Amino acid sequence: MTPAHSFSEPTNTEAIRVIGRFEAGQGIPDAMRTDVRMLGQLLGQVLREAGGDDLFEDVERLRLATIQAYDQETPDAFERAAAIAESFTVSRADEVARAFTCYFHLVNLAEEHQRVRVLRERAGQPGREDAADTVATAYARLRTEVGDDEARRRLEGLRFHPVFTAHPTEARRRAVSSSIRRLSELLTQHDAASAGGSEEHRARRRMLEEIDTLWRTAPLRSQKPSPTDEVRTVMGVFDETLFTTVPHVYRRIDDALRGEESGSSAPVVPAFVRIGSWVGGDRDGNPFVTASVTREASQIAADHVLRGLERALDRIGRTLTLAADDTPPSAEVTALWERFAAAEPELAAELATRSPDEPHRRVLIVLARRVAATRRGDDAQGYARPEELLADLRAVQSSLAEAGAKRHAFGGVQHLIWQVETYGFHLTELEVRQHSQVHAKALAELEAGESLSAQTEEVLEVFRAIAEIQHDRGLRAAGRYVVSFTQAASDLANVHRLARHALGDDAPVLDVVPLFETFADLQAAPGILAEAVTFPEFRERMAATGNRLEVMLGYSDSSKDVGPVAANLALYEAQEKIARWAQESGIELTLFHGRGGALGRGGGPANSAILAQPPHSVDGRFKLTEQGEVIFARYGEPAIAMRHIDQVAAATLLASSPTEEERTSRAAARYAEVASIMDAASRERFFSLVKAEGFAPWFATVTPMEEIGLLALGSRPARRGLSVESLEDLRAIPWVFAWTQARINLAGWFGLGSALDAVGDEELLVEAYREWPLLRTMIDNVAMSLAKTDERIARQYLALGDRDDLAQLVLDELASTRRWVIRLTGGERLLENKPVLQRAVQLRSPYVDALSLLQLRALRALRSADEDATGSGADAEQQRLLLLSVSGVAAGLQNTG
Repeated sequence: MTPAHSFSEPTNTEAIRVIGRFEAGQGIPDAMRTDVRMLGQLLGQVLREAGGDDLFEDVERLRLATIQAYDQETPDAFERAAAIAESFTVSRADEVARAFTCYFHLVNLAEEHQRVRVLRERAGQPGREDAADTVATAYARLRTEVGDDEARRRLEGLRFHPVFTAHPTEARRRAVSSSIRRLSELLTQHDAASAGGSEEHRARRRMLEEIDTLWRTAPLRSQKPSPTDEVRTVMGVFDETLFTTVPHVYRRIDDALRGEESGSSAPVVPAFVRIGSWVGGDRDGNPFVTASVTREASQIAADHVLRGLERALDRIGRTLTLAADDTPPSAEVTALWERFAAAEPELAAELATRSPDEPHRRVLIVLARRVAATRRGDDAQGYARPEELLADLRAVQSSLAEAGAKRHAFGGVQHLIWQVETYGFHLTELEVRQHSQVHAKALAELEAGESLSAQTEEVLEVFRAIAEIQHDRGLRAAGRYVVSFTQAASDLANVHRLARHALGDDAPVLDVVPLFETFADLQAAPGILAEAVTFPEFRERMAATGNRLEVMLGYSDSSKDVGPVAANLALYEAQEKIARWAQESGIELTLFHGRGGALGRGGGPANSAILAQPPHSVDGRFKLTEQGEVIFARYGEPAIAMRHIDQVAAATLLASSPTEEERTSRAAARYAEVASIMDAASRERFFSLVKAEGFAPWFATVTPMEEIGLLALGSRPARRGLSVESLEDLRAIPWVFAWTQARINLAGWFGLGSALDAVGDEELLVEAYREWPLLRTMIDNVAMSLAKTDERIARQYLALGDRDDLAQLVLDELASTRRWVIRLTGGERLLENKPVLQRAVQLRSPYVDALSLLQLRALRALRSADEDATGSGADAEQQRLLLLSVSGVAAGLQNTG
């Protein structure tokens, strides 16, 4: 089933019978084709060994039929493929779905492996990057525009702040992800081995074992993960990638900026990354995230970072075998050692015996022991604050530099300093989020003087948990409190009132962050903020932080509220107004972007989105949510994580350059009328669909929305307690996920065709696409969304709802949107301006079609059973098949919600 050949070692017959899509595809690198062919052959071998030739042939029949249907685009070919999918028994369909899902996991791995190859090649060929691709190139351009001093000031103020969330959009089990990660390591070993040698043979044999493990691992979770499970899953990204990768990002940028001087003197690159987390802190609509969970989440993160620092200190310390005669310690380092020797004479004697003339080595090992004591909670020997460890590290650094060992001072020791500056003793800056209505209900109970409900007691306990975390790990460990559905300034004041109810004068220090989510709330945001900053608590906190204020904008709910086009325009306008108000008020504003991974939730390439932001809305600081499959796609592999961080930081630095701000400002003014027309027309079209009578139950019928809730993706419920008769409180993730699974992707594009029809002037729109970053980003994202849409499959889903009027409305808008996007981007097909991406989507689509056909047969069977009001073991089998196909389609499309 590989795109290169079939799912087996290719015989001559099979090589003739199966024309591989990757084999024939232009623009697919030879190395990647080789990887995909090999992995597919190994998977084919596993299928034959596990299920026999019959299973393999059934997979091949469906594979070939869907390729033919995709290439020929005829009804007969599509019906033949559908008939094959229908012909399988349920148990056989289950196995076929698993085979296609395994295939996608392997192809995704091969694509990631190719990306790493390309990044390594680019690293050896400097000068190939665009200005927005690396911090070094962005900084060079900034220097030419604003001068050395101002460019240096902006670099020092640079901040990139991703916030990891537990939103349930990672369809893979952790066991599956672990198996894929092991396969990645084996693929790297295979690359390094000599062709035909024993190491290559060993790597192939172990890959075969791992693919067999992948095939035999249950692809679906048997139960929902707990919030603590989610915390531990995210910790894997820190342990395996981010803890060691982020300092290498800083180093690579410093190397690019300073050349040979980097590593031999103080770096110019600050520790500009801060990692936030909602995992274990976000309780909005999730009753399972309690105060005790928040405490545990903070403790788990602290344990991970302290173990990491302990190992790093010990490792670097043991390499500092620098003799005192050549590298004498400073008086400060000598004093550090003497204080330790007085407190721990036995251990000091042991270290002195082992390293009698290596004072710097001894001291770093001492620091490692103190960090270990901190992790154990030993107040006498441990550190009270990360600032104390930083002071000790800087003393060691200064001592080494003064003694002439500058490469050591600004090499390994500098990496340690960067790690402590980035992660402290908390690793992630844990943020609490709660709905404004929960606060209002709790205050009403408190002020009525009656007995308190369990929910109100829990609200108060959260503030006690925050205070404890701050006491143990510092303000950065848990200082932000996000208020979802902020609709009035009083919603923000309520947080401080509740904190005082919980702890009186000992209330924790809080940065209360408003979250504006709906269309109406976005419009009201500037007025709400202007009132909020007059409150004493806000004034005091802003005075202590240099007049800083953080404001969060929700992309997903606003898109579900008024449609993706109007939501994008409303978000731009809100940012513009908030940024202008902050600038006039002398406030240092950070906008926090609640972007999802999917296009219907504000997803898409982050660096292009940053460059499309309004003037003065970035100012060197970019904060956004990262979730589910996005976390592992962007941060799971070290080389890719380094590239992503560098790109986003570069765009963040560049977005505030005079040239970029002038360009975006000029374009916004030039196309203001176009924006107004698009806004009105897109909203009208969107409302004509979602406000149509019976839309909500129709949506639930034509998509697997209800069944997605059974996938056990995360601890958080898919709805805020309402039935499918209402969409208002349906969470944005299942809204997007459901349309994605139905191959319609409606949440990413619906209304754009009507918006552009209303403007009508094609010449003007082509010019706007070229000159207006906001429109260009919108169109490019929609092009990707449409490319992953399949109208033939979509029609099958829409037919499940028995509402021809609504189905036709969707199809008409799809045709109009596709037609406009092709006109504006050029060519005859989608993504012709991005041929590599176009080919990748075309090569994947037939295989996704196979899973969609299996999902459709299961969905039809379940819908039929619902109508007959029957429930049986057969229904359970169909439900399992549907869920398997959901997981597979998510892997094939590489996004969920």
